[in-house]
Amino acid sequence: MKPAAALALPLLLVLGAPALAEEHVVQMLNRGEAGAMVFEPALVRAAVGDTVRFVPTDRGHNAETIEGMLPEGAAMVEGEMDEEVVLTVDADGVYGIRCRPHYAMGMVALIVAGEPANVDAAAGVSHPGRAGTAFEELLTRAAE
Repeated sequence: MKPAAALALPLLLVLGAPALAEEHVVQMLNRGEAGAMVFEPALVRAAVGDTVRFVPTDRGHNAETIEGMLPEGAAMVEGEMDEEVVLTVDADGVYGIRCRPHYAMGMVALIVAGEPANVDAAAGVSHPGRAGTAFEELLTRAAE
């Protein structure tokens, strides 16, 4: 091994190699495997540093975080209608996501990152219509 290469590897290990963040893609759909007005997948397991890209596959949707369903210190996200939204997972915990016009129809998603320290607070948030049942199911699946 050449001297420069021998020094480069330990230097990368000490200073850190480029982050190996993953990008998760969630589609916003009028109809999906789970029914009408859904995010697919509705449950995303991510790591801090990952991004979650919400793609408006069908028109008439947005993606936004829900107050009370974010880890401490995480930034709120409010996407525009029919536009991609990218959420950077910046803290361990659960992130509740909704499509504003279809929230009561149960168009919600849950991102789980690392230790879900805020899961009890997130489970205590009240939701309209089918969204409450959808989140109960997602939180149960997340605990498995």
